[in-house]
Amino acid sequence: MQEENRETKVNIVNLIWSFDRQKGQVNLLLVKRAQEPAKNMWSLPETFLGENESADQGALRLVHDKIGLKLAAFHTEQLETFTEPQRLSDGQRVLSLAYMTFLPEMPPLDPGYGAIAAKWFALTVKNHKYCFCNGSEQYRVAQTEFQEEYYHNLTDYGKTASGQLAFDHDWIIKVACQRIKNKLNYQPNILLILGDNFTLREARSVYAPFLKTKLERIDNSNFKKTHGKLFEEIGTATTKKRGRPANLYCLK
Repeated sequence: MQEENRETKVNIVNLIWSFDRQKGQVNLLLVKRAQEPAKNMWSLPETFLGENESADQGALRLVHDKIGLKLAAFHTEQLETFTEPQRLSDGQRVLSLAYMTFLPEMPPLDPGYGAIAAKWFALTVKNHKYCFCNGSEQYRVAQTEFQEEYYHNLTDYGKTASGQLAFDHDWIIKVACQRIKNKLNYQPNILLILGDNFTLREARSVYAPFLKTKLERIDNSNFKKTHGKLFEEIGTATTKKRGRPANLYCLK
């Protein structure tokens, strides 16, 4: 006998990226959940899709709710839709439309409804794996390379595992990091986190963690040769330091 269909809900999951210019770090916003399921666990910001809004509008609303910024649509990119039946453990069926949002600044955070804390976690690489850190708190992306294997082994949803995010969000982040890495050579939208203009050093600082390398290993001259076609030179940086000021660029 066929199992009775569960109620299906649709939500928006938003990977909100920013850049800390003082530290030269790429950041991802995580929130600590205030309610069950996964109460007190860190997760990506999410919201249920409104009855009269598109998915794109829902993603931008989520940014406004959490950070207070009203962004143009080009700051947001749809990532993927996650529909696996075993994504939640409480009998619910939730389809998640995942988006990535690239903030042109790093504003103060407001946890907002449904969260008790919100923090920026810096993208780092540990043992050649993507990891997101804030002080002593560290969260790795999913370790398996295969989606079917990941969901087959998803049983505790982080409830008994330290250093694990809620639900399947470690897998969603892994997919996002891989998407960004794959587009670095032809459509590096992640550079929108640098604002209207940036130096090549800042661009290299964004590229480095996604390529799982150190900034110093990306030669400035070679980087300009290989990726210069993606940028437009628009002037020089204002600086009080001696020496030649750095050139400023924007995305074409």
